[in-house]
Amino acid sequence: MLADPRISTPDLHIDPYAPAEMAGRAQAAGVAKSRLDTLTTLTLGVLAGSFIALGAQLATVVGVESALGYGPTRLLAGVAFSVGLILVIIAGAELFTGNTLIVMAWLGKQVTTNQLLRNWTLAYLGNFAGALGVVALLYWSGQWSLSGDAVGRSAVITASNKVDLSFSEALTRGILCNALVNLAVWLCFSARSNVDKIFAIIPTIAGFVASGFEHSVANMYLIPIGILLKDEPSLGADASPNLTWSGFIIDNLLPVTLGNVIGGGVLVAAVYWLVYLRPKATPPAGTEKQAVRQSSPRESLGLAGVPAVEAIDSEAAVGTADGGSGGADDEGSRLRLREDPPA
Repeated sequence: MLADPRISTPDLHIDPYAPAEMAGRAQAAGVAKSRLDTLTTLTLGVLAGSFIALGAQLATVVGVESALGYGPTRLLAGVAFSVGLILVIIAGAELFTGNTLIVMAWLGKQVTTNQLLRNWTLAYLGNFAGALGVVALLYWSGQWSLSGDAVGRSAVITASNKVDLSFSEALTRGILCNALVNLAVWLCFSARSNVDKIFAIIPTIAGFVASGFEHSVANMYLIPIGILLKDEPSLGADASPNLTWSGFIIDNLLPVTLGNVIGGGVLVAAVYWLVYLRPKATPPAGTEKQAVRQSSPRESLGLAGVPAVEAIDSEAAVGTADGGSGGADDEGSRLRLREDPPA
């Protein structure tokens, strides 16, 4: 039965975007982010800091008194922490660590250095404010006293371990962390739906948490909450002497932030820009046809002169350029035999 020509069938795009398309989408997103006004960027930055802090506190709760062992417990905590980035990506927010991908637009000269640094500064300040807001709310809520102060004790130990890292340890863990975070964001540019994004985020983020890497925005929550809780009588014994505001800023936040910029801006953004978006030299005239003639797949297989089956309508065979299914006549795609021309 022939389809009614008056009824149009929409093209269904279900395959993920290819990496080259992802690069274009990431670059366009960087341009859009760099053009947001100050109030919008700051507000979305506060939201991002709040979302990441909520994910971090959930990871703390999940890891308390687990009988699963270190590795599985850390992996489960990472799955819990991924809630933060899921909220950032789907609800919409400006996360400093994820915004290091704007380097792709900067390298493409679509964003100026001032625009790049302005976005990073506003997002960073907003992230810090949002994270500290969650610190205050959770501290005053007494949530840390759950399970006989076990949640608070875990928070103090986590914060102490972070401020006791050496500069090189904090730097390299920051590099590794944001490479994974930006790969999670990068994978989201391949997604056709929110479900795709969630499945891209969870394993990548769980991997960085389980591995013990350092995320500057997460630490804006994890260390300040430990600083406040160390003064509680039942929790002070677990605190490091370096668990102070100066220890937080100098020994952790500075090297981790620098590492995050390198991990996201260089190892992910710059590399994918180099692969897919760098200016490429135009080949000399006539070399393209010659290359195609020399690399004929049928000739290389010794099939010249052998009848081949091909579709009359090439669009019906391979789809349209924009990813659609292509069109065929009402009788369907017709096939015919052809002879290869003599070499």
